[in-house]
Amino acid sequence: QVQLAESGGGLVQPGGSLRLSCAASGSIFSIADMDWYRQAPGKERELVATITTGGRSTTADSVKGRFTISRDNAKNTVYLQMNSLKPEDTAVYYCKVHVFGQSLKWSDYWGQGTQVTVSS
Repeated sequence: QVQLAESGGGLVQPGGSLRLSCAASGSIFSIADMDWYRQAPGKERELVATITTGGRSTTADSVKGRFTISRDNAKNTVYLQMNSLKPEDTAVYYCKVHVFGQSLKWSDYWGQGTQVTVSS
């Protein structure tokens, strides 16, 4: 079994910064892509950023230049540094990891979500 623990959300003023973390633990042999998604009220969940094992990353156009995804493979942890936050960034943020675990197959696991609210 694999568990994901997210942290770092909260309330921030427009223009502020937050750093989200997501640590994977449990029966993990290997982790491939690690992603951050977000879901605003009344909207579909959307992909915000992805990072491969080798560190290659992509970000959504809506956050390009403001958000940076990174990972620490030794800690099985993915981060999302969010700068110049806007009210439209308000959402629940979820991490997703692609794991080869004790089941001897690749599976996706989701974090519990962390609320990010950007408001003055």
